[in-house]
Amino acid sequence: MKNMKIDANGTEIRVIGDVVNEDAYISLTDIAKYKNPDNAFIVIANWMRNHSTISFLGLWEQIHNPNFKPIEFDRFKAESGNNAFTLTPQQWIKATDAVGIISKSGRYGGTYAHTDIAFEFASWISPEFKLYVIKDYQRLKKDEADRLAIGWDVKRELSKINYHIHTDAVKEFLITPTLSQQEMAYTYASEADVLNMAVFGKTAAQWRNENGISGKTPNIRDFASAEELVVLINLEDTNADLIRQQMPQLDRLKILREKAYRQLEILRRNQDAIDSLKQNLEELSQSNS
Repeated sequence: MKNMKIDANGTEIRVIGDVVNEDAYISLTDIAKYKNPDNAFIVIANWMRNHSTISFLGLWEQIHNPNFKPIEFDRFKAESGNNAFTLTPQQWIKATDAVGIISKSGRYGGTYAHTDIAFEFASWISPEFKLYVIKDYQRLKKDEADRLAIGWDVKRELSKINYHIHTDAVKEFLITPTLSQQEMAYTYASEADVLNMAVFGKTAAQWRNENGISGKTPNIRDFASAEELVVLINLEDTNADLIRQQMPQLDRLKILREKAYRQLEILRRNQDAIDSLKQNLEELSQSNS
């Protein structure tokens, strides 16, 4: 599952899954920290004690999950609301084969829920906070849709093809017969991270660590915007030329970062103008209809 984040008025909340196709799960643990930063689990457990919560969860599962166990659900529903009633997400999942709530272990673990359920939980926490959650989730969904657009795919493939120009320069001027295979691999990775630092401000390893990704896929560049990919393509050519000039890596990084900043500013400024023009045309069309 892809690892993403939203910012609900300063509260960072993790998101996993496919936001574009409405199959995303939002961290209930992170949402609960808005109310109780030190004991998020207790907040979730208190929410799950409510009769209305159990009814909502059961109805959601009956609509979306053909393997849901209604008998176990009826038992929880009958007991919910009593002073002695307790229910953890793990107990709910195990007893009913629920899919709307999932539990992840490890450093980036916690309790996650489908967006329908997560929004309901956020509303229980605070109706105002729920609006912040929904607002930035919509922003994330739009960003993902833009990223997956045809134009983005073409630029991503072009950046991969263009990268051969960059690696050829590395091979010709930085790889020597005295280097071991491990040293060669490090050299290639180090030069790739020069480009990552220039465009994204972080290395591939730093990005994977921030997003809880253990392997080498997905890649930081798979989450780049179309504008960032255009700049990345340009920087690959520039860095290849600077390598051929035998310029030290730190000096190249400084030049590449300045160039990346300048080009991104130009592209984003032009995109703002394009978006404004589209909006004006839509408003003009509506007024004439």
